[in-house]
Amino acid sequence: MKTDTSEKGLETLIMRHMTGADGLSSGPSLGLAESVPAQGGNGWFAGRDAAYDREFAVDAEQLAAFLMATQPDEWAKLGIGDYKDKHGMARQKFLARLQGEITRRGTIDVLRKGIKHGPLHFDLFYGKPSAENTKAVERHAKNRFSITRQLHFSRENKRSLDLCAFINGLPVITFELKNSLTKQTVEDAIEQYKRDRDPRETLFQFGRCIVHFAVDDHEVAMCTALKGKGGMAKESWFLPFNQGWNDGAGNPPNKDGLKTDYLWKRILTPEMLTEILENYAQVVEEEHPKTGKKRQVQIFPRYHQLDVVRMILADVMEHGAGKRYLIQHSAGSGKSNSIAWLAHQLISLTKDGKAVFDSIIVITDRRILDKQIRETIKGFAQVSSVIGAVKEGAGSSKTEQLSRYLKDGKKLIISTVQTFPFVLDSIGDEHRGGKFAIIIDEAHSSQSGKTSSAVSQAVADSEDEINDALDERIKKKRLAKNASYFAFTATPKNKTLEMFGVPYSEGGEVKYRPFHGYTMKQAIQEHFIEDVLKRYTPVASYYRLAKTVPGDPEYDVKKARKKLRLYVESHSKAIRDKAEIMVDHFLEQVIGQNKIGGQARAMVVTGSIQRAIEYFHVFNAYLTEIKSQYRPIVAFSGEPEYKGEKVSESKLNGFPSGDIADKIQEDPYRFLICADKFQTGYDEPLLHTMYVDKALSGIKAVQTLSRLNRAHPKKCDVFVLDFQNDTETIEKSFADYYRTTILSKETDPNKLHTLKGELDNYQVYSPEQVDEFVELYLSGKIVDRVHPILDVCRDVYINGLDEDGQVDFKGKAKAFTRTYDFLATILPYPVREWEKLSIFLNFLIPKLPAPIEEDLAKGILEAIDMDSYRAEKKATMAIALPDANAEIEPVPTSGGGRKPEPEMDKLSNIVKAFNEQFGDLFADAKRMEQRITGEIPQKVAADVKYQNAKKNSDRQNAKIEHDKALGRVITALFKDDAQLFKQFQDNESFRNGTRLRRAVLFAVRDFPELMARFGQQLVVLGAAFLRPGLESAGPVRILHL
Repeated sequence: MKTDTSEKGLETLIMRHMTGADGLSSGPSLGLAESVPAQGGNGWFAGRDAAYDREFAVDAEQLAAFLMATQPDEWAKLGIGDYKDKHGMARQKFLARLQGEITRRGTIDVLRKGIKHGPLHFDLFYGKPSAENTKAVERHAKNRFSITRQLHFSRENKRSLDLCAFINGLPVITFELKNSLTKQTVEDAIEQYKRDRDPRETLFQFGRCIVHFAVDDHEVAMCTALKGKGGMAKESWFLPFNQGWNDGAGNPPNKDGLKTDYLWKRILTPEMLTEILENYAQVVEEEHPKTGKKRQVQIFPRYHQLDVVRMILADVMEHGAGKRYLIQHSAGSGKSNSIAWLAHQLISLTKDGKAVFDSIIVITDRRILDKQIRETIKGFAQVSSVIGAVKEGAGSSKTEQLSRYLKDGKKLIISTVQTFPFVLDSIGDEHRGGKFAIIIDEAHSSQSGKTSSAVSQAVADSEDEINDALDERIKKKRLAKNASYFAFTATPKNKTLEMFGVPYSEGGEVKYRPFHGYTMKQAIQEHFIEDVLKRYTPVASYYRLAKTVPGDPEYDVKKARKKLRLYVESHSKAIRDKAEIMVDHFLEQVIGQNKIGGQARAMVVTGSIQRAIEYFHVFNAYLTEIKSQYRPIVAFSGEPEYKGEKVSESKLNGFPSGDIADKIQEDPYRFLICADKFQTGYDEPLLHTMYVDKALSGIKAVQTLSRLNRAHPKKCDVFVLDFQNDTETIEKSFADYYRTTILSKETDPNKLHTLKGELDNYQVYSPEQVDEFVELYLSGKIVDRVHPILDVCRDVYINGLDEDGQVDFKGKAKAFTRTYDFLATILPYPVREWEKLSIFLNFLIPKLPAPIEEDLAKGILEAIDMDSYRAEKKATMAIALPDANAEIEPVPTSGGGRKPEPEMDKLSNIVKAFNEQFGDLFADAKRMEQRITGEIPQKVAADVKYQNAKKNSDRQNAKIEHDKALGRVITALFKDDAQLFKQFQDNESFRNGTRLRRAVLFAVRDFPELMARFGQQLVVLGAAFLRPGLESAGPVRILHL
C-alpha cells in the first residue's frame, strides 16, 4: 500500500497512536459514546465531528457521557431528555450557562472548579489524586480525553480544523498539521491560523482553548491566544515548542518515528495533560500600575520550562533534600515562570506521605518575580495563607516578619539577597532541623562566599552538640545538607558552576556542568529572543590633541593615555557629536523605519553618572533644536553634584525615580540614559536600539546588551551602536554563554596551603597573634582588646615591608579570604587554620594602607587641548559566535604581585603617539583636503553625463547622476591614491557623509561663480571633514544661503 505523505497521513498517524482508530467516522451516533477508549491508543477517545455543537463549542456527546457516568443524580435533575436534541430547553439553558462561565472565567478555571447551575453543582474534571484515596482515583479514571479529526467549527462556513482535543467535552487544544514532504511546514500551519481562523468564532475566543498547536514532521509551535481584526488572527504570537537539538533550535533525529512525535507520545498523554492543567496552565490578570487598566493573559508552558520543572521534581523525589541544581536558561527565556511553577510544586511535593520540604525560600532582587509567583500561586491556592514576603516598610522588622511567617506555617518565603541573612536570626532551633528548598534567582549575582554562608547558616542543622565555636563557624559556612538549592542564571560564573553544577570526570579532571540548559543559541534560533549581535555597529573615534605648554615635561605613559582617552571621550564636543549621531540614527533608522510599530525605545549606556547627566542635557538641547517631540530620561543612583549643584533623577526628569520603568513606555520619552542602572534584570520588550559609551566585557557585556533581546510580536531586529568596544571583546564576552557553560576543572584547595605559607613568610603576623585575636573575637571581646593586635601587625606591614612587599602581601591576603570564603561552602572537611587566618585577615586588610603611589600623570590635562574630534560609524556586522560549549576556568587562587614600574616619556611623544592611534583617517590630511575641495569637484563638474543631466533632467535625477559621477572620479583616482579610494569604497560614513557630498556638490554647482564667492568657506568645509574639530555647521549654513 502506498505511504500517505500528506497532512491527512499525519492526522491518521496521530489519531491511531492516541485513540487506536483513524477517527474518520462522522455519521450520526447510534447511542451514547463508548465507555472506555479503544485498544491500541494511549487513553484517548476518538471524537465525532457530528457530535460537536458549533453554537456552544462543546462535544455534547462526550460531555453528556462524562456527566452521566460521574454525576448521574445531578444530570437527572437537569431534565435533559435527549442530549442530542438542540431544541430542548433544559439542554440549551445548561449549555448557555456553561458557555457563560467559560467566557467569564476561562476553560482552565471551569475545569478546575466546575460550575453552578441553579441549585446544582457540576464537576467538569477530576484532578490527579493521591494513590491512597481510592474513591478519587476512581473518579479521575472517568475523565474523558477525546480528539476529533476534521472538526467543522463554524456556523458561518465549512472550514475545519485538522484536529481538536477535548476534556470531558470541553475543547482544550486545536491543531493545524503540515507535512514537509508536500513542501509545507510549520510556518504554513501558523499562516493558516492567522489567515483562516477568526478570533471571534466561539472556539477561538480568548480562554476557550488552552493552547493552539502548529505542527509538521520537524517542528512544533504554540499560541495561547488568537488575536486579530477583520476575521483574521494576524496579531497572534506563536512560540516554539521544540525539544532543541545540538544546543540549538529544532528537534533531535528520532530513529523510531517523526521528530515531533514527542508531542502526542509524551506531552499529550492524559496523565501529562492533567499535570499541565493542574500545575502550569493558567489565566493571570495584569494591571497597568498607572492607569489601573487590567488585561488577562493565558499561559501555557514552553517545552524547556515543562522539561526543567519535571526533571527537577523527579530528581528530588528520587534523592530527597540536600542536592544542588544549576539551571542555565538564557536571558529572556521565561525563568520567572519556571521559578514560579517550581516553587508552587515544591510546596506540595510529598514522599512516603510526608512533605519533602518544610519551607521553600525564594531569593530574588526582582519585584516582578515576587508578583509572578503570587499570580501563579493564586491560580491554585489562597495566596495569603501560603506566601510570606520579607520586605522593607512592612510595619515590623525583617526578623519579626520571618518569625511570624514560620510560626504561621507559611510554605513559601520570598526574600531579597540583602534581607536573606535575617533568616539566620529568625529560624529557631526547632526549625533548623527541617528540610528547606532554596531557589536562587540570577545566581551569578547572589552567590558571593559571604552570601552563600548566610544561606547555609540560616538552614543549618544545629541539633548536634558543637562545643567548639570555630568548628561551628566552619560547619555553618558549608552548604547545608538539609537544604536543596535551585540556582537559575543565564550567565553562570565559575563559583556558581562549582557550587551548584553537576560534577563529572573527563580527561582526568573533575568538571562541572548545569543540571538543565536552555541556551542563548536555541533561544535566538527559535526567535524567542532577539540576536543582539546581528546588527552590531562599532563607532570609531578620531581625535587630535595639541600641546599647550612651552616646555616638554615627562609623564607616566600608561596613566597618561588612560587620562587622555577619558578626557577626549568626555569632552563637551565629543558628547555633542555622539549625541547627534545617536539621535539622528534613532530618528532615521528606528522611528523612520517604524520599528516595533513605531513604539521603539533606545537605551544609552554611559560610563559614569557625570557623563549620563551631560548626555541628558545635550539630548534635550539637540531634540529641542531639531524640533523633535521626543525626550530623554536619565537614570542613576544617589544625588551627585553637577556644575556646583546637587541633582537627582527625580529633579532632572520631573517625576519620581520609581516611575522611570513606566514612563519610558509612554511618549514623549524614547531615550533611557543610564549610569549603572537598568543594565541587569530589566525586561522591556520595546527596547530596540542601544548606544554604548562605556567599556564592557565579560558577563557585564552580555547582561547589558541582552536588555535588547526581549521579544515583542512586532519586533524583528535590534541595533547596537558601540562607541567604546571592539567586536573582538564583545564576541569573546558572549562566546562563554552562547551554548552550555562548563567549568574546566574544580578549584584546587591545596593552593590555599601555598597562599598561607607565602603570607606567613612575610611575618607581618605571628601564629600566636592570630590565635589570640580569634579567641578574643569568638568570645565577643572585639572592641577593647583586638585592635592593639591588629595595630602591631599594621606597623610591621608599613615599616617592615618595601612597596613591592606591601603590594604582594595585601594582594595575597585578599586572594586568600576570597578563595576561602568560597571553598568553605563546598569543602567536605574543615581546616581550622584556614578559618582562623580568614577571620584575622578580614579584620587586618581594611587597616592596611595602600602603598603611596605618586600620580606621575598628574597635570597632563592642563598641558593639552583637543584640536579636533570626530566619530565615524564602521560597517554594521553580524558577530558570529563559536558553535561549541564554552569552558571557563575555576576561581583564581593566586594573588599578590609587584608594584609596576612607570614608563616615563615626554609630553610631545605621548601626544604624537596618541594622535597616531586616534587621529585622522588620512596620513596626509592637507593633500586630501586639496583633492576634496579642488581637484575632485572640478572633475565631477566636467563629467559629460552629469552635465547632460543638469541641463536636461530634473533636480533629483541630476543629483543621482552627480553621485555616479563622483564615484567615477574616485575610481579613476585609484591608481595614484589608493587610500582615498579605500575610504570611499569601505567607509559608508565617508562615502555618504554630508560634508563630503556638500563639499563636492556645492563646489561643482555653477562652479566658477560659487568658488569665487564661497571659495574660502568650501576650503573650511573640506577641512572640517578632514579635521573634524573645526565646526562644520557654520560653512554648511553659509552654503544654504
